[in-house]
Amino acid sequence: MAKNSAKDIEVKAFATHQIITQPNPLRKVMRRVDAKDLDDPVSRAEQALAGLAGEFKDWMAIEVNRLSTAYVAIRNDGFTKERRDELFRAAHDVKGDAPTFGYPAAAGVAESLCRVIEHAPDLEKVPSELFTHHINAILAIVHENTRLDSISVSAELSRRLRKVADDYLAHVNRDRPEHLEVILAPSIVPAE
Repeated sequence: MAKNSAKDIEVKAFATHQIITQPNPLRKVMRRVDAKDLDDPVSRAEQALAGLAGEFKDWMAIEVNRLSTAYVAIRNDGFTKERRDELFRAAHDVKGDAPTFGYPAAAGVAESLCRVIEHAPDLEKVPSELFTHHINAILAIVHENTRLDSISVSAELSRRLRKVADDYLAHVNRDRPEHLEVILAPSIVPAE
């Protein structure tokens, strides 16, 4: 980009201050378009997303299978740092992708699972049912999401699992106040 020369810069002096104005270099690269030729990148993105919507169910199934596989490895061989990290990443990906793919209740359950993994002081001491219920809930939400009556059941299931997980985390972190503040914070997953 060419720099402005000193002669292009305008200086207006006042008693208490100066206003320095330089030409806008972007004006040289901008072009005017007719209203009928306006581009709407948001609309184009929405159209592209709608074109991919048919793939969402398959992509969600892949994410859920990855989560299930990560937990089976832990159930069979115990926690290691690598297995814990893979379970967390799989749950975190479900949390992030589920609303876009049309499974917002699964996002809430996945967020709750992430919180358990992140804030439990010792994952070996977490009741296995807490992991199993979260993963089974995500599987059920994804597989049963097409029925209208299942949507309200999914939301209720998500709320109850979050409550159970929060109660557990509050209990095991009762002597760790730095964790309690985060645990008791509201969900960051968008509500349905």
